[in-house]
Amino acid sequence: MLAAAAVCPSPPLLVPEVAAGAASELDALRAACSDALAVLAAARPDRLLVVGPADEPGRGPYPQAASGSFRGFGVDLEVRLGAGEDSSGAAPGAPHGERELPPSLAVAAWLLERTQWAAAPVEGLGVGEQLTADRCAEAGRGVAAGAERLALLVMGDGSACRTLKAPGYLDERAAGFDAEAARALGAADTAALLALDEELAYEVQAAGRGVWQVLAGAGEGAGLEGRLLYDDAPYGVGYFVATWS
Repeated sequence: MLAAAAVCPSPPLLVPEVAAGAASELDALRAACSDALAVLAAARPDRLLVVGPADEPGRGPYPQAASGSFRGFGVDLEVRLGAGEDSSGAAPGAPHGERELPPSLAVAAWLLERTQWAAAPVEGLGVGEQLTADRCAEAGRGVAAGAERLALLVMGDGSACRTLKAPGYLDERAAGFDAEAARALGAADTAALLALDEELAYEVQAAGRGVWQVLAGAGEGAGLEGRLLYDDAPYGVGYFVATWS
């Protein structure tokens, strides 16, 4: 059963070494993410599942201690998903095959390391950005099935078309899409999240749509209350932080 959830954005710029001289511009966002992770820890979960968008090679499950890096962003920084031993009994830092964490899960791993997460074992799940709402919801229901107290850390961005200088240029529909997504995340409104328009999400480059709908499936019937901690669009990209508890 879903005991708690946190929603955070996944830009590599959250990592100060990647942002370099612009690191201070996202200090408020980092603080909100830390507050959200504290809510997850307070729920005393049995397991934490980190969910983030991923391209084809990065889709699927990742074990605890799976590694990632930010070399693709010009920074020689490695991260691991959680700490301690994984389910195979391998020591921390041991290799887990050739697959590295996708960027969204690498950012999550950095956040967990930054806040010294130790509340529960951690696993990851990379979700295809184009997965339909029905399949996302089904995946969410599946991960939340069972009696264990599950916490979700859901990594995903809103639209990338909020301004002329945004990565996807300006799309007048982006602000409305983000406003509805932020409202639904802050209200723990699972029906509204599942109703987000898939085609519009694709057109305004909202990478978080699929993982938010995984969260919606997991949260159906859980009776959790939502709280929106952050809603802004630095660099023309919608970033939201929310908690469900």
